[in-house]
Amino acid sequence: MMKRLLVAAGLALFGFTAAGHAQGFGQRSAAPGDFDFYVLALSWSPGFCELDGDRTRNREQCGEGSGLRFVVHGLWPQNERGYPSDCGPAGRSPSRIAMEQAEGLFPTEGLARYQWRKHGTCTGSSPSDYFRDVRRAREKVVIPPALAKADHDQSWTAIDLERAFAAANPGLRPDMMSVACKRGVLQEVKICFTRDLRDFRTCQQVDRSGCRAREFTVVGPR
Repeated sequence: MMKRLLVAAGLALFGFTAAGHAQGFGQRSAAPGDFDFYVLALSWSPGFCELDGDRTRNREQCGEGSGLRFVVHGLWPQNERGYPSDCGPAGRSPSRIAMEQAEGLFPTEGLARYQWRKHGTCTGSSPSDYFRDVRRAREKVVIPPALAKADHDQSWTAIDLERAFAAANPGLRPDMMSVACKRGVLQEVKICFTRDLRDFRTCQQVDRSGCRAREFTVVGPR
């Protein structure tokens, strides 16, 4: 009886793990540099601060008058299905010189260091090269004028926002990106790049994971 229970538990655990992999959960066993393309995630800072940002704990990003709009959430190595994460070694912390490459990209230094540990370690690059690649990717994306200077709440649909990004970025199409929302508020825009970061590229799994709300609010800076 005990043996049957142990076998059943093992099968249940295997089923959960397989399902998680199919849904795109991280693949911790991946070797650094083993991935298909990049995803640049740009977080809409006012939306984060509206829903999740503790204005005391996240004063640097969410304090009154910060004026932040789109900030880098991360540059993520991605596979056609799923993505690698936490490729280690865990003790390889970015040096101060490496962190200088991240200045002005992330809303906080803590987020930059976390993104290196979780995603940068899977690129096969050094910390300095990873943050240089983050900058390269960010500089290739033009923010649509309606959002670059947004100073009040706006209502958008996902497809209209994707089309606005496509119009501002030659070569970018809606099937090369996705829009994430939460409780009716814009959270971030994810844009897919080739491994060499020269071009935008299609990414079906990322595209399908986008916002399903009929309409959402782009919260204006507070």
